[in-house]
Amino acid sequence: MGRDTTPGSDSVLERAFAEALAQEPGADETTARILDGAYEQFRRIGIRRSTMEDVARRAGVSRITVYRRFTTKDALVEQVIRREFRRYFNEFLLEIKQADTVADRVVLGFTSALRAIRGNPLIGGLMDIEPDVVVPSMISDGGQTLAAVQRFVASRLRLEQRAGTVSPKVDVEVVAELMVRLSSSFLVTPSQVLDLDDDAQVQALARKYLVPMLSVT
Repeated sequence: MGRDTTPGSDSVLERAFAEALAQEPGADETTARILDGAYEQFRRIGIRRSTMEDVARRAGVSRITVYRRFTTKDALVEQVIRREFRRYFNEFLLEIKQADTVADRVVLGFTSALRAIRGNPLIGGLMDIEPDVVVPSMISDGGQTLAAVQRFVASRLRLEQRAGTVSPKVDVEVVAELMVRLSSSFLVTPSQVLDLDDDAQVQALARKYLVPMLSVT
């Protein structure tokens, strides 16, 4: 799938997060039907084996209608994946408000990120059936995906610094980088030591190793 690797260009994740913050309105009814149909098609069959005609049939619309809204399959795939990440960001921003301390927010963020991606019927499923499609998009796009997540995590940590809950001596850029790379490594190469589907184990890991990096005050 083609990608824009121009330095500084927005990634799918960055656009999804921006849309979540802006609370962008949903797509029109026909576009939503197409995205729903594509979601089901990709989840059941995979991206590579699916065609625009397959998506049209599953959505109950004509092939021409699909092409009027998405000129290429790559554009459609990006929109479907972006919508899934936007849903995750919406849920994350709601969940994080329930945590009382910065330590709890770090633990919740790390745990919910792994759970959301691994448990997502589309993204998690594709990582099982088409890892050669999904994994490269996470690690071989010139670092855009990891950089986008790092910027998001760093922005949250800077908010904590301004609130006085994280030491001003902490280099939030480096800490965010370490957190993101740890998360992505678990997603790309499942652990043989930890049960990543056990929230208690993941939470214990985050509290023991991630929280101390913040020098929490």
